[in-house]
Amino acid sequence: MSTPILVLGESGQGKTASLRNLEPAQTLLIQAIAKPLPFKNAGWAVFDSTTKKGNIFVTDKAVDILVLMNNTKRKIIVLDDFQYVLANELMRRYTERGYDKFSEIGYNGWHIISTAASLPSTVRVYVLGHSYMDENGKVKIKTPGKLLDTHSVEGMFSIVLRSVVRDGEYLFTTRNNGSDTVKTPMGMFDDEVVPNDLKMVDDKICKYYEIGETK
Repeated sequence: MSTPILVLGESGQGKTASLRNLEPAQTLLIQAIAKPLPFKNAGWAVFDSTTKKGNIFVTDKAVDILVLMNNTKRKIIVLDDFQYVLANELMRRYTERGYDKFSEIGYNGWHIISTAASLPSTVRVYVLGHSYMDENGKVKIKTPGKLLDTHSVEGMFSIVLRSVVRDGEYLFTTRNNGSDTVKTPMGMFDDEVVPNDLKMVDDKICKYYEIGETK
């Protein structure tokens, strides 16, 4: 059983930038939307099918994402902009009538998240997604048309972090404030807020769950 982590936040709050200190050789980055990384690091590159080099794959198709997750030997998997996996499929199928497409798209999203928790125990899967505030004032993961609301997406993750910006500093919150879905295991983080650094977060997770060094 792998460790799934959900990282929520509004656009521009540093979710993608939090990857900056991860080791590219250990990280598989799946981008639902092709975009330049907001940091400089020569080790990150889009996969080249000719040279077989690169750790970034650009796809928003659930079937491709599942294949990548199940077949990579890398111990860290990052799926950036999860909501676009659902939204882009919804737009591609906009001419279809009936409700079957919504069920199928919702299932694809659920399948990705459930797979994120079913990989080998040394694997950590970071799912990055946008947040929104519902009618009750609670900050949750954003999905088009509330496709996965009935599944309690955050309930499928053992760790939920939220990106915030305070006084110009980019941070992750680690404690539930009563109106969001943040959660972390007891004793994993000493502080209510930590730097938005997934390398630091990953080290904390490995230490907490006693996951050995990976190569």
